[in-house]
Amino acid sequence: MESTPALLIFIACLLLGYLIGSLPFAVIVSRAFGLADPRGFGSGNPGATNVLRTGNKFAALLTLLGDAAKGWVAMWLVAKVGAGDTAIAFTGLAAFLGHLFPIFLRFRGGKGVATAIGVLIGLDGMVALIAALTWAATATIFRYSSLAALAAACVAPGVAYALHGPDSLSLVIGIMCLLLIVRHRPNILRLFAGTENRIGARPPPPPPSREG
Repeated sequence: MESTPALLIFIACLLLGYLIGSLPFAVIVSRAFGLADPRGFGSGNPGATNVLRTGNKFAALLTLLGDAAKGWVAMWLVAKVGAGDTAIAFTGLAAFLGHLFPIFLRFRGGKGVATAIGVLIGLDGMVALIAALTWAATATIFRYSSLAALAAACVAPGVAYALHGPDSLSLVIGIMCLLLIVRHRPNILRLFAGTENRIGARPPPPPPSREG
């Protein structure tokens, strides 16, 4: 019977993580700045990259920070109430899933790169650092943001396993990175077709604002 309260606490942590992860900062920030809904242009992805296509760099930065903070904040909150390492790790995964399948956007969310970064920071700063360096090196050499994200997603699970072995942290990072790769399937197809946009390429004209 003692396991029942622990299970309920674990489920509560997952729900909290999912709800925090579901907060659509791309839509919230765009509305606050009077910008077009990011789901209606470009890639249709509610993320910082699409917000940047409006030409408002500050709004894109706020979106990036908000999406990254979701994963970290969710984990921090459950840690503050005494949750164990496994519950904390899976709360981060729940926040990531919330971003991918947000209840507030009818389960149509973003690709999860920024939120994954926040979760990695909360789980293990060294894994996050190596993943970030992998992203930066790949982006600098090949000039593809999507390829850089895919490279980081491939590296992070191996680093986590090398540092922690087969524990809940490594499992969560592995699941998260696998899902991130799956969410980048359209980008992978464009990379093979040679039609993926490079970093620094001229963006399409920004859509009109909601007031326009």
